[in-house]
Formats: sequence, C-alpha cells, structure tokens
Amino acid sequence: MTAPPTSVPPGRAPGPTPPGPKREQAPAAARPPSARAVLDGPAGRDRWAPPRVTELRLSAFAGHRGVGLPVGACTLFAGPSGCGKSSALRAYEALARLGGGAPLAAAFPDPAACVPERARPDPQRRRGFRIGCTTDGPEGPVRLDVAVQAEPELRIVGERLTAGGLVLLETALRDPGRPAVQAAWHTAGSAPVTRAPLPDDRLGTALLPLRVAGKTDGQRQVLAAAEQTVVALRSVFACDPCPDRMREAVPLGSGRLLPGCDNLAEVLWRTRSECGRRHARLVAAVHAGCAGPVADLVAEPLGDGTVRALLDRGDGIRTDLGRLGDGELTYLAQALVLLTGPGVLDVDTPGEVPDAMRALTVLADGFDRALDGRQRTELLRLATGMCGLGHIRLVGAVSDASWATEAEGVTVVHLNP
Repeated sequence: MTAPPTSVPPGRAPGPTPPGPKREQAPAAARPPSARAVLDGPAGRDRWAPPRVTELRLSAFAGHRGVGLPVGACTLFAGPSGCGKSSALRAYEALARLGGGAPLAAAFPDPAACVPERARPDPQRRRGFRIGCTTDGPEGPVRLDVAVQAEPELRIVGERLTAGGLVLLETALRDPGRPAVQAAWHTAGSAPVTRAPLPDDRLGTALLPLRVAGKTDGQRQVLAAAEQTVVALRSVFACDPCPDRMREAVPLGSGRLLPGCDNLAEVLWRTRSECGRRHARLVAAVHAGCAGPVADLVAEPLGDGTVRALLDRGDGIRTDLGRLGDGELTYLAQALVLLTGPGVLDVDTPGEVPDAMRALTVLADGFDRALDGRQRTELLRLATGMCGLGHIRLVGAVSDASWATEAEGVTVVHLNP
C-alpha cells in the first residue's frame, strides 16, 4: 500500500484523526465473561477487566494511510508480503514503548522508515508520520493520537488525548527552536485548562501522572484516562523466535525470556520448578505439536555454567532441541510465551498496577512461520484459550488466515497491498 503525499503541519497540533476505512474483518466471538466481572451501570462495563487496546490507527505511517485496525483479545493481521503487517506491529510496539516512558529515539530507532514514501517535505524541509490508538477500560473509550516529526530532527510535534468527545490533553510545537511542546490539559476548575511546557521527546500522556495534581474533577478525569491508556499500552512482548539460536546451550542468567527466545533452555530450567501446572500444559502443547511422543520437557545443566533443553520421549530417550526442525522450535517457543507471563518474559510491567488490572500483549510477527497445518491449529487453540482468561492478548501476523477465520474468539483483519 502506498501512501499519498503527507507532511506534519508546522507549529500546530494535529486535529483528531478521523477513523479510516476498516479492513475486511472476519466475525469475532465476544470475549467470554470473566468470573470476576462486576457490571457497572446500564452499559454493563466490566470494571475489573484490564484496560486494553481496541484499535490501532495508522493515519500516515510507512505504507499505511488513513487505516484503522480493530484489535481484539486474539487478533491476526493477514495479507500477502508487502501489505504492511510488520509495520503495523512495529507501530504498536512503538506506542507501547512511549507509553512506558521511553524516549522517542528508543521507540523509533529508524524514524525515516516510518515516513510515508511519497510524503513531501514542507517549506522547512520537515516530514513525519502520525499514529494512534483507542483503549477501553473503566473510563470507556479513550483516543490517543500522536504526530511525530522525523526529519530534519526527531520530535513529537502534536498529541491529543480525548474521551467522550472531550479533549483532555493537547500539545503543539509552538517554537521549533526549543526542545518542548506547549501542552494544555483539562482542569474544569477556576481555569478551564492548565498550560505548561512538556518535553518534545516523550509522550505527554505518560507524563501526566507526574504533572497533574488531581485536585478537580476535570484533573481526575485526565489522570484516569491517561493511566488507562498507559496501562493498556505497556506490557508488550514482541516475540520473534530464532530457531538456530534456540538449538544452542545457553548460560544461566536472569531466567527472563528474550524476544528471539534464544535463551529458551535457561527459562525452562527456571519455570519447570516454579509452576508445575503451567509446565504440564506446556508439555501437553508440545506433545500435540511435535513429531513423536513427548512425556516431558527438561533442562539439563552441562557443568560449564550452561544449560540445554531436551524432549523426554518417555522410553529412556531424550532428544536434544538441536535435532528439532524450525517449525517445531518456533511452535515450542510461542507456546512457552503464551503459557508464561510478565514475570518470565523480558517485558516492561507497571509494578504500581495490581496484577488483576494488567494484561500482557504478545506481538507475533510471522505467527505461522514454518508451522504446518496441525501446529498452527494447535497454537491458535492454545492462544484463544489463554486470551479467553483475560490476562493475555495476542496480535499476530500471518500471510493467509483462511484456516483461522472460523475459529471462535479470533479477530481476523485482512490487509491488502
């Protein structure tokens, strides 16, 4: 998909981005009600459900223009190579990093690649991109839209946080010579808004809990909306297994799984003894997706400070993971990710938020890479089961989702080049 010319308007904040045309979407079953659900008011909102992202907006980003992608508990972006699946996941991960307080350069290590190819610079030679999302939770739908200048220097030039049609935060770049944007947030006190400068390399929404006193109803509304957005965005784990590295013995370390799953053996050494129930589920999943019998999945220390992983076949034979195929290793790694949690994955977690109000989002580019039909069906079944519990969400990318469109609890979003 090629974006028409666009540029970031100088010296002013962007207006709220109108939702673009939705991509073709397969019917998705509603999330089963949680046993802890407490209905609040006529809308029947689940007050105890963790805040979650319900839409990713790519107003002008890489090859996307005016695109709104719905996000459910278990979502698959589907389409041929070049349709923008990976760039959509990259935008989601960048928003998550910004929500966690990361600087702009850490969220967008290659900002020029995020600018639409045909975007023309303005008279000051500036080009940029715009992304956003909608979150849902106790405060209802809350929209976040961000405009980023990528050239000639990386900076946020505009941000808007809205809920129920009310602008809660708005920022704009007033003086290009200063490393700050002018921010105005809803107060509804003696003054309708409070104005103050904010840094131009951080997401203003993530900074609001440190800047807003919460003395008026308006300020408390701003804080609640900002906190819902930040909690919904944080705790994202981008999973991209690398089978070649998973075959090697690894040194014992923190026991937290890396995005490439290189240290899978080390993590198994830790989790096998910490949670017997989840380990048993992992063994059952591996048995369903790997060739031959699987009675157990073990980690064995080698005496030199390293550990390797093996499949126990149940008849005295143990198979080193180095003998497994790429599809089996990819399947095993993704099953482990779905069955563990933030305490095991190398992921940013809001420690100040109770566990019941947090949801981990797994971003899986190439969710079906190297998998056969049986493996991808079993992995999707595991994903929908875990997502149905309410504390893990999956956004994956596949080239063809015809095998998943009828699966219960799955939102399939088709993208076209």
